[in-house]
Amino acid sequence: MVRAVRRPLRSPSRSRWPLAAGLVAGVIMDALLGDPRRGHPVAAFGRAATALEARDYADSRPRGAAHAAACILSVAVPAALLHRRTRARPPAETAAVAATVWAVTGARSLHHEAERALAALSDHDLRSARAVLPSLCGRDPSALDAGEITRAVVESVAENTSDAVVAPLLWGAVAGLPGLVAYRAVNTLDAMVGHRSARYLRFGWASARLDDVANWVPARVTAALTAACAPLVRDSKPAAVLRVVRRDGGAHPSPNAGRCEAAFAGALGIRLGGTNVYGGVAETRPELGEGRSPEPGDIRRSVVLSRAVTGLATALAVLIALRPWRAPVTGGAGSSAPIRPAPR
Repeated sequence: MVRAVRRPLRSPSRSRWPLAAGLVAGVIMDALLGDPRRGHPVAAFGRAATALEARDYADSRPRGAAHAAACILSVAVPAALLHRRTRARPPAETAAVAATVWAVTGARSLHHEAERALAALSDHDLRSARAVLPSLCGRDPSALDAGEITRAVVESVAENTSDAVVAPLLWGAVAGLPGLVAYRAVNTLDAMVGHRSARYLRFGWASARLDDVANWVPARVTAALTAACAPLVRDSKPAAVLRVVRRDGGAHPSPNAGRCEAAFAGALGIRLGGTNVYGGVAETRPELGEGRSPEPGDIRRSVVLSRAVTGLATALAVLIALRPWRAPVTGGAGSSAPIRPAPR
């Protein structure tokens, strides 16, 4: 019998705290500052992706996959290099992670836009409420009444709590700077070309599938965290919210958005889903949850719920970032000596 000699358990306080501290600092920066009004890195990435699309577009899946790969690698490779350069300098690593988290998350902007819509609806100003909606989702707001605008806002808060908060934090906790920027690139490409339109059905296929994969775990974590926070907004039990997620989440055409929306529906005690219009094409979504239709006051409660989920997701990301690990080695640390038989 032989036994691998293992390194001593590495102290997370020495090896992982810069990443954890950067995640927390980035969330705080986003909460205090929001998105920069000019020179937003994600907007710059979008412009570069659009310029590349003008040169490499073709109505084919392989060309779309090449486009996605080029865009993602263009930001992931520099992030990986920066990760390597700052790894031995904790203050620099913390600063780099914090700045990146600030750039790729969007909790404050999400909540601000939802509250703008709520203010317009409270003033019975449908025109202003419709004008806010494009900043939250891609559906056509021109013919929506107050109830449909409310539903759109709540659904957008639910989905984007995962896309703009939980998912980047989890990817950052697992993969550091490269995980943060690669995830945001994937999610941005999906928003740009991952549509089922005539132009992007094939070209955007790879971007859409990558986004599905990247958000599979975060969406389900978001649903679980939403269930845990449900008692903060309504007298409901987390187990009841999870039952709604299991029953209704899979009926949604998206493998991920349905879980988040079903969780918010269960937590708020409302019914989501219905007919949405995207680019003149109507899509009927299944009902999620039970009870009444959403009302403007549910927007405020959805924001409270989203903020609570943001806090729990940050704590979870810190725990993941600080995870201890062991690495088997041969002989002593850094040695290439063969594995020695364990004494009998």
